[in-house]
Amino acid sequence: MNFLEEKILKDGIVKSGNVLKVDSFLNHQMDISLIEEIAKEFKRRFGAQPISKVLTIEASGIGIAAFVAKEFGVPMVFAKKSKSINLDGEMFVAEVESFTHKNKNQIVVSKKFLGEGERVLIIDDFLANGCALQGLISIVEAAGAMVVGCGIVIEKGFQYGGRAIRNMGYHVESLAIVDAMDSETGSIVFRNQENT
Repeated sequence: MNFLEEKILKDGIVKSGNVLKVDSFLNHQMDISLIEEIAKEFKRRFGAQPISKVLTIEASGIGIAAFVAKEFGVPMVFAKKSKSINLDGEMFVAEVESFTHKNKNQIVVSKKFLGEGERVLIIDDFLANGCALQGLISIVEAAGAMVVGCGIVIEKGFQYGGRAIRNMGYHVESLAIVDAMDSETGSIVFRNQENT
């Protein structure tokens, strides 16, 4: 069992509807020492590849992606979920559906910050149905850039997102893959990833 799986077992809460609450350490309050470990692990897993930019989606991925970008010594950019008055110029746009919020959003990245030929590492906190990841991938490809890989903190392995993205040929590394959860008992079963 890795450091992240231990933390999820200790402080994660399983709720009905296949919801895993990790807001005490990952996506509301952040355990900075843990985030640093996560960033180092992504650097270990993707470090053999040249990377010019880290991309994520607001809001939960931002803190994690910032630490990952620091490990690689590259800029981090995040897709915004809505246009605001301080966004100007041309945008890359994709529509994504949120598993958690049960709604659709358009995500946007300014064309100023994602260019042709860049080598992009996508980082996100969760992978469930894969819609956010597919939206980010489509933005990278629209920019003429290359997705080097996708680093996911927690993947719900019992949902189709991870399998779908891998079947599309993308290199996905998930630090913890949950194969089963039970809200009545609070139990969590992780996929064995010994070879990672």
